[in-house]
Amino acid sequence: MGAASLLAIATACSLALTARGQSPTFSRSSSGDGRCIYSFTVPSPAEERCSEAGEALRAARELQGERAAQRRRLEAVERRLRLLEAAAEAGEGAGGAGLLPRLRAAEQENARLRDARCPGHGDSARGGRQDLFNVPSRKRAPTGREASEWNFESTGYQELKSEIITEIPASKLAPQGESGGTSQSPGCGMLEWVGEPVTFQKADSIVGRYGVWMKDPEPVPPHSMEHIWRINTVGTDIRRLYEYQDLDQFMKGHTSKVYVLPEPVESTGATVYRGSLYYQKRKSRTLLRFEMKSETILVRKDLANAGYRGVFPYSWGGYTDIDFAVDELGLWVIYSTSQAYGAIVISKLDPRTLEVEQTWATAIRKRAVANSFIICGVLYTINSYSNQNAVINFAYNTNTNSSKALAIQFENRYRYNSMVDYNPAEKKILAWDNFNMVMYDIKLSKM
Repeated sequence: MGAASLLAIATACSLALTARGQSPTFSRSSSGDGRCIYSFTVPSPAEERCSEAGEALRAARELQGERAAQRRRLEAVERRLRLLEAAAEAGEGAGGAGLLPRLRAAEQENARLRDARCPGHGDSARGGRQDLFNVPSRKRAPTGREASEWNFESTGYQELKSEIITEIPASKLAPQGESGGTSQSPGCGMLEWVGEPVTFQKADSIVGRYGVWMKDPEPVPPHSMEHIWRINTVGTDIRRLYEYQDLDQFMKGHTSKVYVLPEPVESTGATVYRGSLYYQKRKSRTLLRFEMKSETILVRKDLANAGYRGVFPYSWGGYTDIDFAVDELGLWVIYSTSQAYGAIVISKLDPRTLEVEQTWATAIRKRAVANSFIICGVLYTINSYSNQNAVINFAYNTNTNSSKALAIQFENRYRYNSMVDYNPAEKKILAWDNFNMVMYDIKLSKM
């Protein structure tokens, strides 16, 4: 076979092996007797797995470059930390209110409160009394001693993850300003017990998962204490206020009138009092008084510094930053401000003008409670909206400017309670629990 033929065969083999990923070599030399020797070499499988010296060197250099880049980034972070520490120490020396001491104090306070032990607890009975439209009681009311005992339970996770610390240290509260005691009303007392919920209506569509239903404790003609109002609050433009002639028509779902509100409603904080609907205008801190007789908005008033649109809501969310309440003493609004560091603020309102008459800054973190209501000038908070065996866990008394921990059982039967209000005329609690409109019997201590 001639040299040309051998060269052609070697070239073809080389091309085929190269296509398979192998690296053949071809060499030519001369023998001593004048003949030409052609050598065609293919690496073994073991040799094929080894990198060439140049490739190994390149890989080593790349690793060294990556390590150098990581070292430079780490040094930059260390320089930033040193600058921050120097700035914090300079602030401490100049004004006595440096960043580091404040952070350390906050951490110590946090640790102290988390490690605090609660008093021993006991069980308290729950029940109802035969007082509400002939609804029979199923369990006895507790004695005063039983109702006063602490009984903290695990509340589980909330949708907005309630804070572990419910009370804000007094040193962090905004000044109370106009706060002062309120006069008591006949028939008032401290809450001792809440009965089981009785269901009167259930929403039949998703717009009624959250809502508010109301009765007027001091009605104005042509309305009476039998009338009931309802607002479904799921949606982006809530304007319909449904009116029912009495409880029977309410249970049947037969409306007597539908009002179309001039301004949309924000969340579930509305209430009815003396012939007017009081509510928060959507996407604002504006309070509105809608008179049902004339079907007009009589008063608009901004609630100064109040958080809105999810800044300081209850733990379940729902833009519940501003919440109206009515009790034996009149009209209230429950909210929070940046000046109060997210703690609940209570303001007593003039129902005609919506002017603030008095204000109290509590030590109860608003995001850490599921809802609240007021009875006889005392604010009560509920620890969970979804735990079936929830607890009324705190009370703030505007008459004495003091708060205390409680453990009054409160049942969220349908596990998503978005509205809780008190009706002082009937001494009942109304709530909206996951499509269901329910009512609770209560027991107050005698003054």
